[in-house]
Amino acid sequence: MQIILAPNNQHKVSELSDIFAQLRLPISLISQKEWFNGNSPEIEETCLTLEENAIKKARAMHAMPAKPVIADDTGLEITALNNAPGVFRARFAGEHGNDSANRHKVLTLMHDNKDRTARFRTILYFLDESVSFACEGSCTGHIALEESGIHGFGYDAIFIPDGHIQTFADIDSSIKQSMSHRAKACIQLGESLSRYINP
Repeated sequence: MQIILAPNNQHKVSELSDIFAQLRLPISLISQKEWFNGNSPEIEETCLTLEENAIKKARAMHAMPAKPVIADDTGLEITALNNAPGVFRARFAGEHGNDSANRHKVLTLMHDNKDRTARFRTILYFLDESVSFACEGSCTGHIALEESGIHGFGYDAIFIPDGHIQTFADIDSSIKQSMSHRAKACIQLGESLSRYINP
């Protein structure tokens, strides 16, 4: 089964594809950018919750090619910042998608904060004709004092998961996939998709 993944983040396509392969699901993921040959419509993330954003993206994409869609929305919720950046994670510093600026703003706001607890939370929403379901995964940890690591994307270089001393960007991708918020949501989604594909 070929499924379009919204939005256009190739890192997410690769990460989810690896997890589906480990689950041995006959699923091929393609980003919306690939599906539209680089001319993908921009779907604005204007909702106030991860769940609402994921549903909005899935419905908008499914209405165009009428193909199965998985929409992903992820937030970083930092306790000391009243769960910010949360749903605004991609544009926290103002410019959409500027990961470096977003990380810098978090570290600046957190520089003298003793409570550095945080969690990543992912919502995956699947939509195909009359069938839809949502899955959620979270990963708790804390914000590092400084950036570290060359792997991953987004806020990975400043997030240290519980039970570890390295950031997500320091940890090997296979280890990250065994514990990450997206992996947990994907495993739930994979179980639901397995029942949908093989009723």
